[in-house]
Amino acid sequence: MTANPPPSAKKPTVIFVPGSITPGDLAYGSLLSVIGEEIQPIIKELEVYATDVPPRDYRLDLEAEGIRRAADAASAQRIHLVGYSAGGAFALAFTAKYPERLKSLALIEPAWIGAVTAEDAQDWAELGRLMTLPPDEQMQAFRLWHMRPGVPPPAAPAQPGPPPAWMAKRPAGVKAIFGAFNTGHIDQDRFRQLDGPVYYALGSLTTRYFERGAKTLQRLFPDMQLEEYEGRSHFDPPHRAEPERFAQALRVLWARADAAAHSSAPS
Repeated sequence: MTANPPPSAKKPTVIFVPGSITPGDLAYGSLLSVIGEEIQPIIKELEVYATDVPPRDYRLDLEAEGIRRAADAASAQRIHLVGYSAGGAFALAFTAKYPERLKSLALIEPAWIGAVTAEDAQDWAELGRLMTLPPDEQMQAFRLWHMRPGVPPPAAPAQPGPPPAWMAKRPAGVKAIFGAFNTGHIDQDRFRQLDGPVYYALGSLTTRYFERGAKTLQRLFPDMQLEEYEGRSHFDPPHRAEPERFAQALRVLWARADAAAHSSAPS
């Protein structure tokens, strides 16, 4: 008779991918303080920051393969994946390449969904212009770009003392990520092959660019829920600002994924 595995072995593997600015432990710390004991969490830092400067051959595939390696290292054939901003875009790149590896996908305003539509061309061109600004001007303009017209971005968290060491890599990293979006490709038709549920969290104060992307993804994913968080924005995202509520949304998503898996399993 085979002994039952310990309870910890039954915890689902969840990979969390941060955005282009804040490291994963800071980006997801509040959320994991709520839900971390219920799962096997893996914070997957971006490959663009694995070295002092972005790799010369940096591209979307490096981030998608980094997620795959993290799943393989955890001996997890199927995972739940959570991605925010640039991390959401890389989660989508992974989804298109390995839909069979996902139980569920949670997105918080992915920076790019694999294509720029004519409706988004002007916003995207403006974002490209911001990439040419000096670093001290770029960040404030970058924050403002992510807001609805006339809505100021939330104040940046106060940082006592000098900037953290990781911040020095961010200007070059952000430019490299934007370049990877412009030269990369995601086969959006592959999204239709995902048999697990998708959850998209959207801030009500965020630029309409993300709302348009969410509506496009709803037409592509077979099962996607879009939830708007009133008063939240890209730099005041729900997984940090409302971790209890966002954690509950993830619990519901993962339960739906388990139910879908059980219903499709051969009897």
